Amino acid sequence: MFSMGVGSWLSKYLEKDLIPKFLEIELAIGLVGGFSSAILYLSFGQIRYFQIPLFLLVILIGILVGLEIPVLLRILKKELQFKELVSRVLSLDYVGALLASILFPIFFAPKLGLMRTGFIFGILNVGVALWGTWVLPLRQSKIIILRAQSVVVLTLLILGFSYSDLITYYSEESLYTDEIILSKQTQYQRIIVTRWKNEIRLFLNGHLQFSSRDEYRYHETLVHPALLAHPAPKKVLVLGGGDGLAVREILKHKNVESVTLVDLDSAITNLFSEHGILKKLNEESLKNSKVTVINTDAFLWLEESDQTFDVVLIDFPDPSNFSLGKLYTTAFFHTLKRRMNETSVLEIQSTSPLFARSSYWCIERTIASLGFYTLPLHVYVPSFGEWGFVLAGQRPIQFKKNFQKILNF
Repeated sequence: MFSMGVGSWLSKYLEKDLIPKFLEIELAIGLVGGFSSAILYLSFGQIRYFQIPLFLLVILIGILVGLEIPVLLRILKKELQFKELVSRVLSLDYVGALLASILFPIFFAPKLGLMRTGFIFGILNVGVALWGTWVLPLRQSKIIILRAQSVVVLTLLILGFSYSDLITYYSEESLYTDEIILSKQTQYQRIIVTRWKNEIRLFLNGHLQFSSRDEYRYHETLVHPALLAHPAPKKVLVLGGGDGLAVREILKHKNVESVTLVDLDSAITNLFSEHGILKKLNEESLKNSKVTVINTDAFLWLEESDQTFDVVLIDFPDPSNFSLGKLYTTAFFHTLKRRMNETSVLEIQSTSPLFARSSYWCIERTIASLGFYTLPLHVYVPSFGEWGFVLAGQRPIQFKKNFQKILNF
């Protein structure tokens, strides 16, 4: 906003040839804005102080956008009365901003990814400039120059759009030390799978989810204490855990009759059902006849479902934003409690009790506030360090046998 204010202030120094200058501003916004995502992608892994190109781009785009409206108002002041001019220009500007703010997160970013979306909006800006060479009064010499500039910028943006996957690949290669064997943008997240010798790692939005070298320590601790704290677990609900690794551990308990897995992103469950390397990791657990996979929002599904479960295992990502944070609230656990009976047991991953001590105990206290008896657990996972879980039930937790005897560590 400050940069836009600077741009508006600088507009007073533009005195002659306002129409060509306005169209050149549109071209500049299209070029800089279109390539901004690509520049930031490449800078993130290469430049130590990534904030420098980030703030430079924000300032430059802000100044260019700030120049637009004042220059346009001055161009049209002879065509319309002042009150009519201001109302039309500003209303169209705000409506356009509304449409962009709706389409960007709902359609463009999920479907095309951030980089292609940047190029699309850049192309739209160039389209406006090119259209302006036909509808605005310009000298012939200026028309030729502006159209030539538009074609050059448009060509660059189309090339950038076409090579977005290649740009993304090179930018990600600099971020991950191991070979990238799978890279995919879904509606909800960026999926990266890397390999080094026999070790497979999954990253979601740049955050490590597991390493095949030590994931068993995490998933065994998530699953076996809960199932051994229930006298006869037959129906198990897994919220999150679309990689099927927790389900793999559940199926080791032969008395389990059904497993319902609810994960928002169908791309994750499909990958871990079909991809040769990934389905080998979970021993094709997601294709087991006992397993039902449901791809929807876990909170909404709990509100609509009328089923009850003996054991509930929660393997959500850490509550790092609002959409994830709601899955750790009293409202969520209250809804979950209705899907449990008196003997039901739940277990949830709860971040690190060592590195995120406040978050860990906040989760434990939130669960306890709803009348659950809780039992904090922790395990050392080399890829993450010390990691915490909370086991809970409506009765004091009692194990039918020592679960440590069936762990592989």
